[in-house]
Amino acid sequence: MTFNALSLSPSTSANLSAEQTLLQSKRPAPQVEPTEQRIAIAKKLLLTPFGLTESHLAKALNEIKAHKVDDADLYFQYTRSEGWSLEEGIVKTGSFSIDQGVGVRAVSGEKTAFAYSDDISMASLLDAARTVRSITAAAGNKSAKVATKKVALSRSLYPDLDPISTLDSTAKVQLLEKVEKLARAKDPRIKQVMAGLASEYDVVLVARANGVLAADVRPLVRLSVTVIAEQTIKGQVRRETGSGGGGGRLGMAYFDDALIEEYVSSAVNAALTNLASRPAPAGEMTVVLGAGWPGILLHEAIGHGLEGDFNRKGSSAFSGKIGKRVAAKGVTVLDDGTLPDRRGSLNVDDEGNATQRNVLIEDGILKGYIQDSMNARLMGVKPTGNGRRESYAHVPMPRMTNTYMLGGDKEPDEIIASIKKGLYASNFGGGQVDITSGKFVFSASEAFWVENGKVLYPVTGATLIGSGPECLKHVSMIGNDVKLDSGVGTCGKEGQSVPVGVGQPTLRIDGLTVGGTA
Repeated sequence: MTFNALSLSPSTSANLSAEQTLLQSKRPAPQVEPTEQRIAIAKKLLLTPFGLTESHLAKALNEIKAHKVDDADLYFQYTRSEGWSLEEGIVKTGSFSIDQGVGVRAVSGEKTAFAYSDDISMASLLDAARTVRSITAAAGNKSAKVATKKVALSRSLYPDLDPISTLDSTAKVQLLEKVEKLARAKDPRIKQVMAGLASEYDVVLVARANGVLAADVRPLVRLSVTVIAEQTIKGQVRRETGSGGGGGRLGMAYFDDALIEEYVSSAVNAALTNLASRPAPAGEMTVVLGAGWPGILLHEAIGHGLEGDFNRKGSSAFSGKIGKRVAAKGVTVLDDGTLPDRRGSLNVDDEGNATQRNVLIEDGILKGYIQDSMNARLMGVKPTGNGRRESYAHVPMPRMTNTYMLGGDKEPDEIIASIKKGLYASNFGGGQVDITSGKFVFSASEAFWVENGKVLYPVTGATLIGSGPECLKHVSMIGNDVKLDSGVGTCGKEGQSVPVGVGQPTLRIDGLTVGGTA
């Protein structure tokens, strides 16, 4: 698996409710029933232009159900995306693309048959339906039952706007130029600035064999900035990079002057900090992880191991441990797809199920796994709203949305002051994890050496090595500063990438192995 300020107390039902209140969007309530409005938008883009109606979808699903199947669905998708990038002071590239198509799936037991096409037509639907139903041809025929229509849960977690049209091309170029000028003005050692602005308008329509009809209109924007700082000391040229950025399910107005300043400052400060860094010590030591983006370690080392497919097959380090202690007291981990405007949030997942706030680990006890429909059925539990796919050309699987840990009762400064000798890792780069063993390797992109509670100097080349399940058991202090990332996460699994969110408070972990360069 790869993974390309709230103040919350330890988990209880009341605390989870309070947390949700703190994260509510300030957007006004929609005037039109949101589910019906999204279905209308999806039909206009994905059915009407091709002469399709709901009755045509029912006919295709009944064609699949002519043979015995446990589940079947049609997944229509229309995606419009745009990207701009700046380098060497000028906007060098701009791109725009439109993609649309339909995926047709039949599920029987553990077997899945899947076909997809970028041709949306009744002929293609029926051809795909006849292809996928062959998965259970040997099981014999049964009478196809007409399912009662069920419309997905009404909710509106983000606006159903097209973010590409919320800012004209000239303004987008000017925004990137502003980023470049701000970064260079911060410090003369900033020699290169790279910036990117991406937006996407994604509309999906899901029709299930059980009668569910669901749609979602998903805006997504992201602004990124990377700088290179350069300094010559005793004839030796040293270069270091720093990055910043963020986004969410919003329009371009989200990137106001204050937020742009925050992203640029973050990138510049990281690069200048790394210019002064020394080789990182190696060995087993106390490590404190910063709040927010360092939650990628939680996502990779623990989150993937809690996905239903791995646990159904018994290949996860967390398999068969529901109700057992898997982490230190005070550790509560959630996966929540219902946070307003967040990058990892969805009104419905890619199977038409409403996303949920799922408590995975509560006060150190494993409570449940992340489930899509197939794995939930095979494990005898309910779906958790985590069936996700990259596009109409991919099958859904259990995937995370926004995964984070709740806060404790310690001040962040108190946690850092508790280190006798150790590492404070405030930001991370890439990492890898083995799902079966839970072992991970992560590189810290910004870290500091601490002695006797004092931050002495930044270090470079620090790599955290450990086991996710064991790491959780050695959490000894939890900060009261829960923070979600700025909206930059993309998660990869089995060749599919989806947007996600991560987060955590400041954490102290004892006895973690650090691979250094000293």
